[in-house]
Amino acid sequence: MEGEPVNVSEVQELARRALPRMYYDYYRGGAEDEHTLRENVEAFQRITIWPRILVDVSRTDLSTTVLGYKISAPILIAPTAMHKLAHPEGEVATARAAAACNTIMILSYMSTCTVEEVASSCNGVRFFQIYVYKKRDITATLVQRAERCGYKAIVLTVDTPRLGRREKDIKNKMVAPQLKNFEGLITTAVSSDDGSNIEAFAKSTFDASFSWKDIGWLRSITNLPVLIKGVLTREDAIKGVEVGVDGIIVSNHGARQLDYAPSTISVLEEVVGAVKGKVPVLFDGGIRRGTHVFKALALGAQAVLIGRPAVYGLAAKGEYGVKRVIEMLKDELELTMALSGCPTLNNISRKHIRTENDTPHSML
Repeated sequence: MEGEPVNVSEVQELARRALPRMYYDYYRGGAEDEHTLRENVEAFQRITIWPRILVDVSRTDLSTTVLGYKISAPILIAPTAMHKLAHPEGEVATARAAAACNTIMILSYMSTCTVEEVASSCNGVRFFQIYVYKKRDITATLVQRAERCGYKAIVLTVDTPRLGRREKDIKNKMVAPQLKNFEGLITTAVSSDDGSNIEAFAKSTFDASFSWKDIGWLRSITNLPVLIKGVLTREDAIKGVEVGVDGIIVSNHGARQLDYAPSTISVLEEVVGAVKGKVPVLFDGGIRRGTHVFKALALGAQAVLIGRPAVYGLAAKGEYGVKRVIEMLKDELELTMALSGCPTLNNISRKHIRTENDTPHSML
């Protein structure tokens, strides 16, 4: 591969060459047989785009808002752990790239830079992702630190009462570094003789009893809006709206939790239908092309989150690499919109795509 990468898969190949195998496997891998990991990407290939012609697309506008914050395109940075394994500048470089592209970064609870370091690195809108620990005060402390540092929303990951079985990490005996956010609160140095110490850490600290009734506890410790990430069913989407969450993220954790869960794009429309516009629905899982972003928007997502592509960009070329990945996806989305007859995001409709479940008559 000579010269600059021209798409996300080429950036991924650069990341593969740049990273030690243990770290590349950690970022790329999924749960068990990795069926859902493959499906997250392949399910997009079974959705076709039906373009409209002779529309004035001399000007296109990709801008949108999420929770009232204006961003340049409907592409956010998903929460992903331990960016310093990909690049020495870690989450600070990712945050600067997101700010430069005028979009939102969701910082992971498991970041290798502190909440404060990322906040002071640049101006930008940032959300903070959390898990809930058995020691609730640890979660409360981090939420309040994020709020003090100007983070604008809390993203609660709800699909991880325990960690999925990531067999590459077990084989590689993947070791997580001590995470600076937890200094003085908890140690992440958990020994594990039979596999990944990340799995051992999660098992010893994550609160598997956390349930719907506890969303009220989380709301009581912060004034920030709360989004839940990890919704895959109509029933859970309706329940989320009932308990008063401020947004829903359709996600299967990048296929790292439950293998043979559905691909996220295959359930997006069902969740959007259940929510009925009461709160924004965001989407992640398998986004590798601008056409993928277009398809998710056509099925009702307000914006998408990218996880692995951002990390691959970081590993390949640092802050510049993350920026390039965002710009590539924006450029591809803009071209897809123009070729489909959609000058703005509001023009993208369900009529612009067909899924496997659609019959020709259902589109009339």
